[in-house]
Amino acid sequence: MAFVVIFIVAGFSSCKKDSPAKSSDEVVATIELSGDQAISDNLNADAENVLNEAAVSNDFAGNTPVGITETMNILGCATVTVSPGAFPKTIVIDFGTGCTPTNGTVLRSGKINITLSDSLRKSGSVAVMTFDNYYVGGFKREGTITWTNTSQGDVKSWTRTCTDGKITTPNGRYWLHSGSQNVTQTAGSQTPFNLLDDVFSITGSHTVTNAAGISRTSEIILALEKKVTCENIDKGSIKTSGPHHYAVIDFGEGTCDHKATISIDGSNPIPFLLR
Repeated sequence: MAFVVIFIVAGFSSCKKDSPAKSSDEVVATIELSGDQAISDNLNADAENVLNEAAVSNDFAGNTPVGITETMNILGCATVTVSPGAFPKTIVIDFGTGCTPTNGTVLRSGKINITLSDSLRKSGSVAVMTFDNYYVGGFKREGTITWTNTSQGDVKSWTRTCTDGKITTPNGRYWLHSGSQNVTQTAGSQTPFNLLDDVFSITGSHTVTNAAGISRTSEIILALEKKVTCENIDKGSIKTSGPHHYAVIDFGEGTCDHKATISIDGSNPIPFLLR
């Protein structure tokens, strides 16, 4: 789940010895913030996996079961409380002081609080997620995700809006993130209770700001693909732009692995690992 920061700035600087120091500083910030956005996207997808599993397991998904019911078992060690009666509903997903599902590898702790206006897969429904001392794999996440169903006909889609987002790494470094993305389900919509065959396509942009107040805009230039069964985004590209330099992260061509590449200003891509 974490993102391995790669140190390619030295190589960039060695090729740019006549460049001013501020140019190198800009590249450092752009590389770091592009990685931070990649973490944010993966953590957003993880939160939505939790939401979808809670919906299927607690009967507020809004679909008649079709075929087998399969989930990621994210909630195998969590306590889920759903308010009784009709919508709107309040849902609290509590991972306590920390737990890992029996068939999983990601340690989660704290709570996700959700208000849901209607069935999750019903067009027009709105789910608002907030986080109470919530950690995923050692990363603390804060802020609000608003998950608005924009589906039309058989095409399932949502708008994901992040406000006041904040991610803090295990070593205490943090960044802020906000923006809006469009999420379209490209596989698995005909088997709504089998979450393991779900695949999503993501487009849109975010602003990421580090602790020093330096901001970058990250735009998805090739739609990201997120399979529920993959730990990481497995396809697509993000471009993070600074005043004079830009970085492009390429997640590959759809293989479930930890591999990605980064290029600076169109230079040859450098491989690195997602975790």
